[in-house]
Formats: sequence, C-alpha cells, structure tokens
Amino acid sequence: MMYSEISTYCLAHNVTLVVVSKMRTVYEVMKIYNQGHRIFAENRVQELLQKYQVMPKDIQWHLIGTLQKNKVKYLAPFIQLIHSVDDFELWNEINKQAIKQHRCIPVLLQIKISDEESKNGFEWKELLEVLECKEWKSLDHTQLIGVMGMASLTEDQDKIRSEFKWLKSSFDELKEKYFNTQHSFNTISMGMSGDYKLAIEEGSTMVRIGSAIFN
Repeated sequence: MMYSEISTYCLAHNVTLVVVSKMRTVYEVMKIYNQGHRIFAENRVQELLQKYQVMPKDIQWHLIGTLQKNKVKYLAPFIQLIHSVDDFELWNEINKQAIKQHRCIPVLLQIKISDEESKNGFEWKELLEVLECKEWKSLDHTQLIGVMGMASLTEDQDKIRSEFKWLKSSFDELKEKYFNTQHSFNTISMGMSGDYKLAIEEGSTMVRIGSAIFN
C-alpha cells in the first residue's frame, strides 16, 4: 500500500501517521516529504541525527527505539516526541537535558504489552509504583502526552487485538487516575505496518508505519 492510501486512511480515522524512516535513504524519505508528510521516526539515535542534519528543518522527528541516557543530550535540542520512555531514570535525564535546552520535550510511557523478551517497556506494576511516588511531577520540562506499546510479532490476530485492547484500557485507567484534568494526555501510539488497522479499531491515535509505505 502506498503512502497516499495509508495517509488517507489515517486521516479518515483521525489518527496521526508517523512514517518510520529507519534504514531508508534520504532520497527515499524525501519522496514522502515531497508528498507533504512531515512526521518521521527513527529507532536509532545515530541514524536520526544523520538525517536531521541534512533534511529540511520543518520535519517533526520522533524517536521510537530504545534510548540510552547518555544519548539524550544529542536529541534534546530538536526532538518532537520520544515514544520509548521505559524507566524513571531515562525520564529524569530527558528532563535534565530539556532544561539545558530551555524547552519542554513531549514523551510517551512505553508499556510492555507483549510477553516477548525482545519487547521493552514498563511492567504495569512498576509503572504504577513510579506514578504513585509522584516524583515525576517535578519533571516539568517534559510533557507526558500518553502511552506506547508494541504488540507481539505473530500471525495470531486475536493475540494482537487483545494486547491492543489491554493498552487502551491501561491508557484509560491512567487517564482517570492520574491525568483526568490534563487534556494533553491523549495519545496511544500503537500499530505498525502489519497491524495498524487492527490498532486503530482498538483505539490507537498514532500509528508507526514504515515497510508498508516504502516497500
């Protein structure tokens, strides 16, 4: 499916399309840019920095992969959204680097919704402990706008759907308990090339699509 079809589908469902440009050349990414798209994501800091340096500066760059604390400083001046906040120490480091840049960096809490060992994210109990301690409320140079999750890599559509359902219900619980007065807490980043329609059915507000667009 080409970019225009996916973009139209997302627009019709009021879902933000994040084009995943990892392992794609600048030429390939510029073809999508020239069709009017401005939100792109990488999962490695080095590749993101390389593209940022040479591509138009009106692109909104997202980081969707694992982020090491010692690399936050390289992204802090320009990153538009970090999807992969999976522990408090990382969240705190993002806040520290944002202070140095005199800006506020939007972030998502990555929640582990799959039982696959390769998938990262907060365990639910661990996340509740972090939020209950309320130390996060002092991180006022980050803006927590929602959650992110990655479903299992499987052909079992029922399993994928159940994982998406669980993330949506987790978002709803967090919204009600901790963020019911924060209108900015409104993002559920779930769904990729193979399962984005399923994710949208289950309440996704942001999908991350690469191969379905570039292949």
